[in-house]
Amino acid sequence: MKKVLSALAMLLLVAAVGYSQDDVAAAAQAAEKKDGPVMAFETETVDYGVIEQGADPYRVFKFTNTGNEPLIITNAKGSCGCTVPTYPKEPIAPGESGEIKVRYDTNRLGKFTKRVTLTTNAGDDKATLTIQGEVVAKQPEPEGLPANEGNMFNNN
Repeated sequence: MKKVLSALAMLLLVAAVGYSQDDVAAAAQAAEKKDGPVMAFETETVDYGVIEQGADPYRVFKFTNTGNEPLIITNAKGSCGCTVPTYPKEPIAPGESGEIKVRYDTNRLGKFTKRVTLTTNAGDDKATLTIQGEVVAKQPEPEGLPANEGNMFNNN
């Protein structure tokens, strides 16, 4: 009986070691399948912070192609009409960098979180970028001094 249990234990040990070797081989094969373009962003979220109505509407997402084939962006789409992305139309060579420029309509008051979805040749998954912030009403300009109202600045 001890011999049978020992043989069974040895068989299980050999199977476990062989299985773990398969995992290592599968991981190596998966790493090899990562060939092609890879889009690596400095950040995937840009916070406008609290800005005044009508402030600078543009923000930039910088990326690098860390893969070994040219990266091609075929489409960039904002989550609504107030978010308009601009992207490079030419292929980005391996090791080269590029920018996705996003324009948000800063005349819309309130907090916002918007997304830009990118379609590329860097795999089946689409890249998603996020902009967020809050637009507050612009402070009114102080009115000038009244004309001829008898103030100390009029020399009449």
